[in-house]
Amino acid sequence: MPLLRLRLTGSDDDARAIGNLLSSLDGIEHVEEVADLMPRMDDDDSSSAGLPDDQGPGTHEIEIDAPNRATADKVREAVEALAFDLDVLVEFETDEER
Repeated sequence: MPLLRLRLTGSDDDARAIGNLLSSLDGIEHVEEVADLMPRMDDDDSSSAGLPDDQGPGTHEIEIDAPNRATADKVREAVEALAFDLDVLVEFETDEER
């Protein structure tokens, strides 16, 4: 069973729209936003804390269980199309060993 992981760089609304799309696709067994264990921002006492670059869009990690490779490919195509429409960045990582 393919497990797809995607990293979305965008707002909470963008992540919610992608999650809604994933939940609506036939054959998708599991969709979950998972916590990112890697800190992406500077410490509060950093010299760059509060600068405009720290105020950009957030990142969201989403896991998707698909029953087979064909469904996983459809998920990828649908997410890429919506990400293009929303003007957000999506990066996929695939684990087929599961």
